[in-house]
Amino acid sequence: MDLKFEVSGRIARPVDDVFEAVVNPDMLSGYFTTGGAKGRLETGATVTWDFADFPGAFPVHVVEVEKNKRIILQWDAGDTAAEPGGVTGTYRTQVTMRFEQLGDGRTLVTIAEEGWRQTPEGLKSALGNKGGWMHMLCCMKAWIEHGINLREGMFR
Repeated sequence: MDLKFEVSGRIARPVDDVFEAVVNPDMLSGYFTTGGAKGRLETGATVTWDFADFPGAFPVHVVEVEKNKRIILQWDAGDTAAEPGGVTGTYRTQVTMRFEQLGDGRTLVTIAEEGWRQTPEGLKSALGNKGGWMHMLCCMKAWIEHGINLREGMFR
């Protein structure tokens, strides 16, 4: 069984606004990367994200950005346990964000991540990230629609 997941949510704003809230580091820092984001998400870029709950900025490799449609990122998986066959060391997972303008003016955001090793540590990392991405969608919705930062003070 491949370790992968997909989460989604609807944001009551046009796709231009929702997409910009992800690619713009100042906006992303306003509701998600509580320790700050540095660098705009553009194809081929490596940016850094920092979170209060996981202190220390880490690199995010931007594989592809298609304006208002899709963002593909890669980052370290967060576990180094050996998989069957003895492969060890750091490796990356891939995150794909899709943005779809809905007929009612809302935007459907879908986030998928895949690529973990088939280990208990890989499963733990995948489940943690699934919760993190769902939390990101909830935080983005509250911030974009109501100006509320749900992460403020949550982890410090």
